[in-house]
Amino acid sequence: MADNHSHDAHNHDHDGVELIEESPTPAAAVAPKEAPFQTWRIYAPVAISLLLLLGGIALDYVKLSWFKDPIRLIWYVAAYWPVGWPVLRRAWSSILKGNVFTEFFLMGVATLGAFAIREYPEGVAVMLFYTIGELFQDAAVLRARRSIKALLDVRPDEVTVIKNGQAQTVKAATVGVGNVIQIKPGEKVGLDGTMRSDSGTFDTAALTGESVPRSIAKGEAVLAGMINRQSLVEMDVTTPYQDSKLSRILKLVQQATGRKAQTQEFITRFAKIYTPIICLLAVLIKVVPYFFITDYQFSDWLYRGLVFLVIGCPCALVISIPLGYFGGIGAGSRQGILFKGSVFLDLMTQLKTVVMDKTGTLTKGVFKVQDVKPVGIEAPELARLTAALESKSTHPVATAILEYARVHGGGRGYESVLVENVEEIAGHGLKGRVDGKEMLAGNAKLLQKFNVSFDEGLTKIPFTIVMTAINGQFAGYFTIADEIKPDAAEAVKRLQKEGIRTVMLSGDKSAVVEIVARQLGIDEWHGDLLPEDKVAQVERLKADLAGNPKAKRRPAKLAFVGDGVNDAPVVALADVGMAMGGLGSDATIETADVIIQNDEPGKIAIAVEIGRATRRIVWQNITLSLVVKGIVLVLGAGGIATMWEAVFADVGVAMLAILNAVRVQNLRFK
Repeated sequence: MADNHSHDAHNHDHDGVELIEESPTPAAAVAPKEAPFQTWRIYAPVAISLLLLLGGIALDYVKLSWFKDPIRLIWYVAAYWPVGWPVLRRAWSSILKGNVFTEFFLMGVATLGAFAIREYPEGVAVMLFYTIGELFQDAAVLRARRSIKALLDVRPDEVTVIKNGQAQTVKAATVGVGNVIQIKPGEKVGLDGTMRSDSGTFDTAALTGESVPRSIAKGEAVLAGMINRQSLVEMDVTTPYQDSKLSRILKLVQQATGRKAQTQEFITRFAKIYTPIICLLAVLIKVVPYFFITDYQFSDWLYRGLVFLVIGCPCALVISIPLGYFGGIGAGSRQGILFKGSVFLDLMTQLKTVVMDKTGTLTKGVFKVQDVKPVGIEAPELARLTAALESKSTHPVATAILEYARVHGGGRGYESVLVENVEEIAGHGLKGRVDGKEMLAGNAKLLQKFNVSFDEGLTKIPFTIVMTAINGQFAGYFTIADEIKPDAAEAVKRLQKEGIRTVMLSGDKSAVVEIVARQLGIDEWHGDLLPEDKVAQVERLKADLAGNPKAKRRPAKLAFVGDGVNDAPVVALADVGMAMGGLGSDATIETADVIIQNDEPGKIAIAVEIGRATRRIVWQNITLSLVVKGIVLVLGAGGIATMWEAVFADVGVAMLAILNAVRVQNLRFK
């Protein structure tokens, strides 16, 4: 039976997370042809034991003359064997390895002792319900694993490569950089690359948790794990299979359970001390009364000691605590948040300051025209003519103007405008002949160079501005700035509602940083920072937290959220480093402790909520287990509680704790 279902998976002397990882695959997860056999192996022993136990209890009740020892003993041994033998074998194996005080040892001694004093039904019942509890644990573990392991199914092994105009299906791991692959509608992308076709629509839920399909234009990044939702598209491979962003995420997922929370480590240490103490107390309960009680009955006190052993089994603590953290990691993965270990779930509950980068974290990191002020010309016409000139440049500012003109060009495309004699003046802008007119588009220095007069107050605008001139006359300007992410303001409010101070650090101009910070309601901000300046600011903020008198009772922690390569040092320095995983640099993602895969700032607050919900459920389980066990231990030692109450205190509380631990996966975070 130990090989059949779960006992090997529940060696509580290993750390809790490894325990979950070793859990075997139940029937629901095996191949269809193996499922019936696997299901029979798991449930048949329990069913046989239950039927024999109920039959024995019925025969005891009617008191048939033939149902007496040794037939009665043989009957209950037959009921005990399917569920008891795997546990006894596991206990013996642990003893040979020098690990005596395990839950298997406690269950074995308690149930064999019950047989020794002829309490056969209770001995069988304890082992049967213990085994049923193990099955519940397996189901809970499987559910917790599925939400994380689902990522392993989003990376296809094969892709369609276009060679010499022919489509060939090959192993994804063999495809090199520069190859062209084809993705059919409904097919998963197997490698990272850039869109070769004009456009495509992709489901990114497996990577980001985002349910809304994403449109990707030619030249934009396409990541492994995305699902093509519309027409046949082609892409150029930019990254080897083993180095794709999804491959790195999968490695991080597989390593995530290795970094345990302090509560989890405490419970593991606690169980190793607690179990021998329970065994010692059980022996004392049997022996000590002999010296003080005149009508001492060995069988009565042995029974009390056995009840004490069953009650004292630490199953609920050692299984449900790591399962709670594992569930928290799973809940995060469904939200597009990857915790690299349960320790970071705990740290999220201690955050008092969240420091955020601006560009790429709170803003989209993409230039966009915010406003157009034409002078002596209609705005659509100014946009059309300027876009025609800027189409000869690859600068990000030019791209922003082209995008604006496509939408606001008055229905007349800039592509048809005749552009001649274009000259790019370094550090100034562009000069050329557009639609027969001499035109300038650039900064204030460009207009000053060609003696074009304009309002000098425009130079004080903090954002990037593109000034234009037509035939030597000022024609207006475009205000261009990075666009704030839609959920950024709400993210800041939610963090502040949780009692967390928000800080923004950026290398952008201080005036721009201040405007963005005020729009978002951020508590503190600093601009014009070099990477080393960001490090200094984070060190100062950490020192401020450490100097708080309350920090001695429960240390306050600081998180930094960033995406660029220059953010990697501060991400590493923070108590919790968080990276934007969609647009973030590889260095920052590798350094971070928590990865937000869809780049939404709102996920920062959700990560905090998941951490707090997980910790709350974990402590509920600890409290429930210790209180119930404490009460029933006293009742058992006093002879009031029987084996049936002991079963509830052990298996019943374990099952309740497991169900509570699984609950974190069903909580809704918005």
